[in-house]
Amino acid sequence: MSLQIKSSDECRFDSVSLGEVMLRLDPGEGRVHTARRFTAWEGGGEYNVARGLRRCFGQRTAIVTAFADNPIGRLVEDLILQGGVDTRFVQWRPFDGSGRTIRNGLNFTERGFGVRGARGTSDRGHTAVSQLRAGDIDWADVFGRCGARWFHTGGIFAALSETTPEVVLEAVQAAKRHGTIVSYDLNYRPSLWQSFGGVDRCREVNRAIAPHVDVMLGNEEDFTQCLGFPVEGVDEHVTTLPNASFRRMIERATSEFPNFRVVATTLRNAVTASRNEWSALLWHDGTFHEPARRFVGADALEIYDRVGGGDSFASGLIYGFLQANDPGRAVSYGCAHGALAMTTPGDTSMATLAEVEKLLGGGGARVDR
Repeated sequence: MSLQIKSSDECRFDSVSLGEVMLRLDPGEGRVHTARRFTAWEGGGEYNVARGLRRCFGQRTAIVTAFADNPIGRLVEDLILQGGVDTRFVQWRPFDGSGRTIRNGLNFTERGFGVRGARGTSDRGHTAVSQLRAGDIDWADVFGRCGARWFHTGGIFAALSETTPEVVLEAVQAAKRHGTIVSYDLNYRPSLWQSFGGVDRCREVNRAIAPHVDVMLGNEEDFTQCLGFPVEGVDEHVTTLPNASFRRMIERATSEFPNFRVVATTLRNAVTASRNEWSALLWHDGTFHEPARRFVGADALEIYDRVGGGDSFASGLIYGFLQANDPGRAVSYGCAHGALAMTTPGDTSMATLAEVEKLLGGGGARVDR
């Protein structure tokens, strides 16, 4: 049975995301600790999905977030506007002049190459968005007066502070009341949870959110740490799961959370930082689906910048459901879009729909003229 997705003519937005948007400072081919100049990008797990849906797939998207009102916040806003994502739900908080009590997040990220893995160093304490509380967002406006066909958020935003889980719960409950599909990317980050409760609090929060989710996304670590569903029979160092192992885990998860209509994961094996095997697996109403094109073995991906590949998978998957309500097309669009996103710098996708469809059709890397 297909997802019950609202029609586009009854909603102002195809998809709305809730999450933090940081200023990414990128040293290019160099290292953060030896850099003399940085390229500025915007990025954030939940936001990247909204931007990918807008720029690659032409969907109407918006971001719910908050910034300290200073030039850094306004720079991030300008980058968001360049990406075409609607900012009407952005909250602006007065800056305290020094960042002691409120500020905007920074993310220093180096790409990695060969045997040297990519590395990110976040500087996001006391950010405006981490201080959001239940009641701060008018969800009746977001899902009622404006309307959204799809709502996306995830475990990164939920881990920002002791109050953000309350905001997520309020949001997903409001979305369900208005008939909006809810997707959630578990995105486990131990560095975010370690200051307030660790994995136990992570699991408590995510298991409270899970009953309100239609489409659950995550890899094996996410499901194990966030929901308590270990993958059996797989060495902990293996990053690309045998399908049989992940299928057993999904069956356990969907038995406990029967509200999950879709569960999906990316499957990645980092041969080196610059060469990865890349595929995906999607479960929908008892049936498993794999992408039309997988990038494994001799067809493994050459990686330029891996950050945001999973978010681009999510945006392609969401597009497949919004456009065709078809799980096979959803996992195929997601896998192809994620692959293309990792061929360019920055967190967000620079791919076009034509490029995604060319890749799905078997197209290669020959020059287009």
